[in-house]
Amino acid sequence: MPARLYGVRPSKGAVPLILHLHGGAFTGGTLECGAYIAALLAEAGAVVVSADYPLACEHPFPFALTAAFGALAALYSRRAEFAGRSAPLYVAGEESGGNLAAGLAMMARDQQSPPLAGQILISPMLDPSLATASLRAAEAGTCGCKWADGWQKYLGSPEKAAHPYAAPLASSRLQGLPPALVVSAQDCPMRDESARYACALEKAGVATELHILPGPTHWHESISAPPERPEAWAGAMRTLFSRFFESSRPRRRKPTLAVL
Repeated sequence: MPARLYGVRPSKGAVPLILHLHGGAFTGGTLECGAYIAALLAEAGAVVVSADYPLACEHPFPFALTAAFGALAALYSRRAEFAGRSAPLYVAGEESGGNLAAGLAMMARDQQSPPLAGQILISPMLDPSLATASLRAAEAGTCGCKWADGWQKYLGSPEKAAHPYAAPLASSRLQGLPPALVVSAQDCPMRDESARYACALEKAGVATELHILPGPTHWHESISAPPERPEAWAGAMRTLFSRFFESSRPRRRKPTLAVL
């Protein structure tokens, strides 16, 4: 997969290493569309590899997810090269990329590799039923709903909607997933399913942070490579990312002295 690298490997120590996946309702989106979020993650102190995964028009589920998992495993094996030998590994994505990031977290848990320090889900597409109030209130356009069309192309057939890797919000087994940062906005179509997934993760015992930024942000328009950064929420995003890296980063245990 083509990819872009953001951030700088430190001369000493290690920084968070992130596999980032752009949005585009599974059927669109490019590395350029993901550049804005990838840059914010890098500005928060991470090294980011933003990957251009296969789109669902030609490759329905699970093709993109399997390809992304291969990229994640390869990135983990080369973490010393990119971000330092002890670099913690994260997955991140917005919209359809957030769906893939959530699916990758499940796959890594189930296969017990690679170890993930956290998942960053930015207004993820998680519910193919499209039944939330925030999505119904969205302006879908005159030629049909791009999210409905995207789900149809991605799933390929209705029974795929029952697969937890494809539709994480329907999963009944969320225990053991890495810590999650879930971010959306008051005026985002994915707001409600983002909040529902964060609640489900928390109920399953997963350390979870949910942040709904106040509107208006024109979130679903400005999230993909806007001509000018909407600083009203860009600063808040950088702060959330930085704090999440600090709170989720694995801590080395100090050696204990035995008292004889």
